[in-house]
Amino acid sequence: MNILIRRIVTLSRYSGKMGRPKKHDEHTAAALLDAAERTIEADGIQSLSVRGLAADVDTTARAVYSLFGSKDGLVTALGARGFGMLAAAVKQVPVTDDPAADLVAAGAAAFRGFVVAHPALFRVAIQHPDPTRSFRSEAVAAFAQLEARVARLGRTSLGGRSALQASVEFHALCEGLAAVELRGQLPPGQEEQTWRSALSALVTGLGTRAQWRD
Repeated sequence: MNILIRRIVTLSRYSGKMGRPKKHDEHTAAALLDAAERTIEADGIQSLSVRGLAADVDTTARAVYSLFGSKDGLVTALGARGFGMLAAAVKQVPVTDDPAADLVAAGAAAFRGFVVAHPALFRVAIQHPDPTRSFRSEAVAAFAQLEARVARLGRTSLGGRSALQASVEFHALCEGLAAVELRGQLPPGQEEQTWRSALSALVTGLGTRAQWRD
């Protein structure tokens, strides 16, 4: 996370202008991102405003522009932060001698844990359209963590699918479960169990040869 914020600050279009002392640091950048996440969670991404965020963290609108370039730049940083968190969460799932159980845990514990703790970042990083693909590298890195877990199943457990294809299917189910849970439509008190049941069924089904046609 600190590496990501340092990158954001370093790439700022204003940070080194005319040799002025740096007034806006990584702490301010992190505080602005935290405030933006809270705002989106409470009122949606359309409610974000540069002046509002600056007021929330007792800084100036100029600080936002100095650190992120624009409001869109701040949203990009949020998306990158979200994918960074997701990649870290999946990476932290223990690797055991049961790759199928590990993959289910990557979804039910890591992916779901990220969604529940950071619903706003889930929406920005994964559900919010990013026509500029401005945080593509972070998205690719996060997906690579998932694909590595899927690849551990081996070709015989993927029903002829590539690890990439199986990863897309697994991710799609995770994203769908997340969206349904955030709408409050999973059985109360059984959310994680529902994730584990659905993902276990998918992982088991991956071993059946796919019946698609080109």
